[in-house]
Amino acid sequence: MKSGPCETRSQRPSTSIMTLAQDIAACAVCAADLPLGPRPVVRAGDPRARILIIGQAPGIKVKTSGVPWNDASGERLRNWLGVTPKQFYDESKFAIVPMGFCYPGRGKSGDKPPRSECAPLWHDRVMQTLPDVRLTLLIGAYAQARYLGEGRRATLSETVSACHDYIADGFLPVVHPSPRNGIWLRKNPWFETEIVPHLRTEVARWI
Repeated sequence: MKSGPCETRSQRPSTSIMTLAQDIAACAVCAADLPLGPRPVVRAGDPRARILIIGQAPGIKVKTSGVPWNDASGERLRNWLGVTPKQFYDESKFAIVPMGFCYPGRGKSGDKPPRSECAPLWHDRVMQTLPDVRLTLLIGAYAQARYLGEGRRATLSETVSACHDYIADGFLPVVHPSPRNGIWLRKNPWFETEIVPHLRTEVARWI
């Protein structure tokens, strides 16, 4: 990212952020196991970001474009959050750090899980460059397992329905907005009637 003549020092990416971005872009740890090769898709270039989104891993459309949540899941997520694409992709507002940075390939019933090597290798380093994060959205079971640990409920549905219990620690667990979860959403109407308004309120506090 290039800095213009009117940018202040606080608006420019620090050397540590730029170095980390270069390191992530060059990562090839899982290259042999990625059917289409590595292409990390992460947005965490501004230390002013107040909201962190931790999802699963890029799908094929996102892998191709290099733009996170640039698919039907992203459209639904932005609707849930009550934000515009301009707000969503403003790195001074949102950081986007999936559990797996690269497209993992297709499995029997959808995309494969995020590569297990990725989060332990990179997440702590990325979080150190985001000191102002106040709200972390944990989208899906993989993010909730890593960041809530034993604090999770027995099922994802129970964890999401108990989201108010985690907000004091800055976490808000959410079901994945994938079209594949349409059946779950129809069976659990409480999510859109109760959780989505709460989600929008919390997001509005920090953007």
